[in-house]
Amino acid sequence: MAGHFEATPGGGAAVALDEVEIAILRSLAVQLLELIGPGDLPADGEDPLAALFAEGPSEPPTDPALARLFPEAYGDEDSELRAASAEFRRFTENDLRTRKRDDALTVVRTLDALPSGAEGAVLTLSADECRNWLGALNDLRLTIGTRLEVSDEDEGGEGSLYRLPDSDPRKPMVMAYLWLGALQETLVETLMP
Repeated sequence: MAGHFEATPGGGAAVALDEVEIAILRSLAVQLLELIGPGDLPADGEDPLAALFAEGPSEPPTDPALARLFPEAYGDEDSELRAASAEFRRFTENDLRTRKRDDALTVVRTLDALPSGAEGAVLTLSADECRNWLGALNDLRLTIGTRLEVSDEDEGGEGSLYRLPDSDPRKPMVMAYLWLGALQETLVETLMP
């Protein structure tokens, strides 16, 4: 089980993590939460249901990582498509941000619930928590990949991420990117019928 997820009864999954892995995962999830930003809470006396119908932004984010997490729906080739993307974003981005926040919060909460110890622990996730973890792992990889400017060629060709010299300042983030991908892959495999 060390280093990869295995299926558990009831549709969940488990993985053994050491203290360093737990700390890295938690730190990355917290950074993702900071990137996504806080949710809009209703003001005192405001109807909480009003937040469900609040309109979101109509412009794409300027930060490349956020733009990757919240992409344009229809591209931006012509003005009609830009208008349709803006309308779509206005009514969907707040919900998408909430879901991404919930996914990252699930990662933090499940890691925080682990017993602390020098040896690490076995993280056991329910089926619902697995879905949250899949979403968060995907968002973390998209964010890190955008920051690293990863392309399809980087993962297999001459410029392979696997062959970066240790002196390359991107090496720690590349290692995190590849490790998160391996975790994500084994989690997907455990959930497949």
